[in-house]
Amino acid sequence: MDQGKINALRAQPVAPRGHLINGEICPSQTGEVAEVLSPIDGRVLTTTAAGTAEDAARAIAAARAAFEGGRWSRMGPAGRKKVMLRWADLIEAQALELAVLGVRDNGTEIAMAIKAEVGSAVNTIRYYAEAIDKAYGQVAPTAPDILGLVHREPVGVVAAIVPWNFPLMIGTWKLGPALAAGNSVVLKPAETASLSLLRISELALEAGLPPGVLNVVTGAGRVVGEALSMSMDVDVMVFTGSGGVGRRLLENASRSNMKRCYLELGGKSPNIVFADAPDLSKAAKVSAAGIFRNSGQVCVAGSRLLVQRSIHDEFVAELAKHAGAMKVGDPLDVATDAGAINNLTQLEQNLRFVELARSEGAQLFQGGQRILEDTGGYYMEPTVLTGVKPDDSVAQQEVFGPVLAVTPFEDEADAIAIANSTDYGLAAGVWTADLSRAHRMVRAVRAGVVHVNTYGGPDITVPLGGVKQSGNGHDKSLHALEKFHDLKTAWIQL
Repeated sequence: MDQGKINALRAQPVAPRGHLINGEICPSQTGEVAEVLSPIDGRVLTTTAAGTAEDAARAIAAARAAFEGGRWSRMGPAGRKKVMLRWADLIEAQALELAVLGVRDNGTEIAMAIKAEVGSAVNTIRYYAEAIDKAYGQVAPTAPDILGLVHREPVGVVAAIVPWNFPLMIGTWKLGPALAAGNSVVLKPAETASLSLLRISELALEAGLPPGVLNVVTGAGRVVGEALSMSMDVDVMVFTGSGGVGRRLLENASRSNMKRCYLELGGKSPNIVFADAPDLSKAAKVSAAGIFRNSGQVCVAGSRLLVQRSIHDEFVAELAKHAGAMKVGDPLDVATDAGAINNLTQLEQNLRFVELARSEGAQLFQGGQRILEDTGGYYMEPTVLTGVKPDDSVAQQEVFGPVLAVTPFEDEADAIAIANSTDYGLAAGVWTADLSRAHRMVRAVRAGVVHVNTYGGPDITVPLGGVKQSGNGHDKSLHALEKFHDLKTAWIQL
């Protein structure tokens, strides 16, 4: 990475941004704007349009008109493929510019932004572009005088609400399959991470996506998100975020047109280290990265560390050594390992969880403080809490910050019981040299993704989805197309 070029890009002013509706940049109907504070220094970076319910309605109407008009929904799969591949090429050509813009907006360290944000967005769009002309319908096994066909059809208008931690990565997990399948989309980015998604949506128009097929409305979730979820003209809603908001979206779906809702609602993922792990030093290093990269603001973060009691003290000390060596600070410095907390509210919540954990009996082994406050930015030390009981608040509730809760376990049965003792079931990790144990643990731990002798890294070819209160439906892989297709049966008497 070229630090000089990064510095030049960070010095550029960011113009105020409006909505993208029906192919045009436009202000909020009220003319109101919202300030965008950079988590790097707490200063105003730019403004975005403060969306209203009327803005959301305009975007939905544009999406519906585009869908019914058929320029995209009835375009052949090969045609949609060409447009999406051009879109991916345009994003890739502006990779560093997009990464720096995103970091200034949401605080992710630049190395992570280039790989997990822009790189992931490019790969995801290309994956679904290549997949869509290979998604066949079916011919049913019938009597000779009957032809039974199963057609795949786009569902219509999709509303997508995405979070601030990885806006491009998670945004394209929704946009890629939804658009490839022929749908129109209204996208609502997070209030604190809209800029990079607005920019790639403009690039989609440059690539040839017809106006109205992809619309972006910025603003508060309680206003724009509420309007999208209550709309009678949205067919499918997809969301990544908190359980409280997910429940609200489900309620609104039932109160309106009973639209389908697919929800990824976070986790409290157990990372389980057995004494026979093949390389404890590697396990400690990877486990530290699995919770502290992006300052813990990762849905699948291994935020609960379960360590077999016989190696507990040794392993925690080794992990803490790696955590302490991580450089936390300016996310646009290429030497930084962990950047900023996205916003002040989240930082304050993280610190409250540390104090709550201590009041419930946990020991602060390392970290626990806000740092670099003089910069005006939002930074926190990697924090390790030991002696955490399975029913403690910090073991049961998602913190979404650089806070690791460590709990010892005795044996395999004990590890499984503790791992499954929360309401969540998004991800997990298992470290062991015993192949049979690894397979048993994969089956026994209730989670949508189970890593073995690693943590993180599954690519676009495999699904991501949770069980229990971590949500429903799947992002990534060919399975994600299922959310955005309707099946239609043709029963033909010959």
